[in-house]
Amino acid sequence: MLKDLILKNRSYRRFHEEISIGIQTLRELVDLARNSASASNLQPLKYVLSCDPKTNTKIFSCLSWAGYLKDWGGPKEGERASAYIIILGDSEIAEKIHCDHGIAAQSILLGAAEKGLGGCMLGLIMRKKLRKIFELSDRYEVILVIALGKPKEKVVLEEVGENGSIKYWRDENDVHHVPKRTLKELVIKEYQ
Repeated sequence: MLKDLILKNRSYRRFHEEISIGIQTLRELVDLARNSASASNLQPLKYVLSCDPKTNTKIFSCLSWAGYLKDWGGPKEGERASAYIIILGDSEIAEKIHCDHGIAAQSILLGAAEKGLGGCMLGLIMRKKLRKIFELSDRYEVILVIALGKPKEKVVLEEVGENGSIKYWRDENDVHHVPKRTLKELVIKEYQ
């Protein structure tokens, strides 16, 4: 059921790094994105795929993790992603990428969840450094990086508390808590 897949699809930031993901799996996930909706059907997204540990280390060095967890510098060795998908916008196809990358990333992550994997969309990226690593031409804009692996952490959804904070947090058992606004708060008008 789609709802089960969506609830299983969390932003995981710690993985069983030793469990590898093959290049064919990454291609299958990008194929889901390829077959997803695209604004004006322009299909301006391109991808860089990596399941190579040395390349993954280079990508990892360009990323910032979990902004709300100020005392956590990101996953330590052994807990890092086994694979990455870098989403690029091709400016020769579209000057501005509207919503395609969000649709593509969600398709990729739902596909990963279906395969028993997890991931995290990362937008805080050292883009110039990443561009240099992969020798990307100026026509490609680095939009998102998706980290993928076998999740090594538990993520729990809960309603936003009385204080109204939406900031995720970790408890003493390292369980990652994610406050979500209620449906009642989100739906501001209904017509029947």
